[in-house]
Amino acid sequence: MNSTKKFHQFSRDEWQRFYRNGIPPLTEDELQEIKSLNDRISLQDVQDIYMPLTHLIHIYMKEYESLQLSKGLFMQSYPGVTPFVIGIAGSVAVGKSTTARLLQMMLSRIFKRRNVQLITTDGFLYPNKVLEEKGIMHRKGFPESYDMERLITFLEQVKNRKENIETPVYSHDIYDIIPNKTETINEPDILIVEGINVLQVPTSEQVYISDFFDFSVYVDAEPELIEKWYLNRFGKLLDSAFLDPDNFYYSYAIGDREEAFNMARNVWRDVNLKNLEEFILPTRNNANVILHKTEGHQIDQVSLNKY
Repeated sequence: MNSTKKFHQFSRDEWQRFYRNGIPPLTEDELQEIKSLNDRISLQDVQDIYMPLTHLIHIYMKEYESLQLSKGLFMQSYPGVTPFVIGIAGSVAVGKSTTARLLQMMLSRIFKRRNVQLITTDGFLYPNKVLEEKGIMHRKGFPESYDMERLITFLEQVKNRKENIETPVYSHDIYDIIPNKTETINEPDILIVEGINVLQVPTSEQVYISDFFDFSVYVDAEPELIEKWYLNRFGKLLDSAFLDPDNFYYSYAIGDREEAFNMARNVWRDVNLKNLEEFILPTRNNANVILHKTEGHQIDQVSLNKY
């Protein structure tokens, strides 16, 4: 799974013993509303895995705020605590979005006075037109398909508490950046950044995305399982796409289903698996916490970075 020398490894039973207090700050209905298509999660998962995780995040936050205060005393000038940024990484179809939305809801309710916001790095993909002009449409999702300069500038603005930062919005329905639509991030106390590339080290940048993270989570699973989840999700997308001619998956939904699945298998093998093996998986050990999933999206092991 990962380097045992760098991580404390805990079974699910061991991990859930670290924080037995408190009731999950959401209902089963709310949990099902925020989970991603084809993901599985229960309130028992929240109790066993995510309650201890939020407790750990709180510990990191307190240390972060203490360090900010000490630095201010050292400089004899205290500009205030900068936003605490959490990165959520992992493969396509592994359940990162569910983890990110769940943490946003939990942290918002546990820390009621904190402004907790969420953004995905999908919005920093180059538009399809630009990818086609660069000749890298087949590399969508790979490091070079992201506007890294814009993403790093955004994170710098967040850390400097710039107001009303507008960012692009990506739609999985049209498989592209939505023209003339933006999302506003306004002075968060806690910002969650979710994406396959959040822990990567780009070769062309002197500043890394991970430089801005104060805590990070990698959602992990065996590639064979992720492929199964990816194809299962693809089937569910086809089941709904045939009603909308503007949907990216519409042509596949109304066509031969076996041909559509053959296309999806090829995309998994040639794009998503390759990206996972070459660029995403090597970043796993950079995370503070690794959540390992098994059949049914069940988290069976949690690893905590020692350093």
